[in-house]
Amino acid sequence: MTLHWVPATERTDLLADPVAHAVAGMEGVEVAEIDPDLADTAAFCERYAVRLDESANCVVVAAKRGGETRYAACMVLATMRVDVNGVVRRHLDARKASFAPMDDAVELTGMEYGGITPLGLPDDWPILVDAHVAEHPRVVIGSGVRRSKLAVSGAALSGMKRAEVLPLAN
Repeated sequence: MTLHWVPATERTDLLADPVAHAVAGMEGVEVAEIDPDLADTAAFCERYAVRLDESANCVVVAAKRGGETRYAACMVLATMRVDVNGVVRRHLDARKASFAPMDDAVELTGMEYGGITPLGLPDDWPILVDAHVAEHPRVVIGSGVRRSKLAVSGAALSGMKRAEVLPLAN
């Protein structure tokens, strides 16, 4: 099945509310409607003929230190894994870092699980972008909902406020 890409600002009905607000000020972000049952990366890539190295995942991390929990988003290619306990934990100056519980990630982002994206995240969250994503001409990412995907350049992701480019993958 082929994806039909259109400017995201023309189909805000396919975006979570915080994502729709975020893309309003961005150029070159496109959206395509998909089967929500195929939102998970492997199933999506297989069905829509998108290579895994063209797809990037947004991982929400909970970093803890001194009784305080802070959250961050990590963007890595679907072919890679985030080094949560090494690079991310040290960068966030946390004693412990782990994947955020699904319910927390959904509640705090206002997005659906399986569709969480760095666009439209809370203002105080750092966005850690793996160098491979930052260098990519175009990656497919979540849209905040399971029924669509966004296409955006790595430069646009790494150029967002609060974005930092790091070697996140191991």
